[in-house]
Amino acid sequence: MTAGLAANRAPEASGAQIVLSVTGMHCASCGLLIDDVVEDVPGVARSATDVTAGRTLVTFAEGAVVEPGVVAEAIAELGYTAHPVV
Repeated sequence: MTAGLAANRAPEASGAQIVLSVTGMHCASCGLLIDDVVEDVPGVARSATDVTAGRTLVTFAEGAVVEPGVVAEAIAELGYTAHPVV
């Protein structure tokens, strides 16, 4: 998704959100791969990656408690570097 975070993917949950800065992405396929892996993390409801901005918006399921580091590790296993934006 190069047109912006969640350009054509609406969030399905109203839980907490975090933004991660992600480096190493080169194309839309990178973003889709990251979204697929992040959405497999227990407690994550939705992931929307903007490759151009180098950011991933993660929406957690209502009431879920997920450490940002767990999501960053899932992204790192793909070969990218991710850390929360403060």
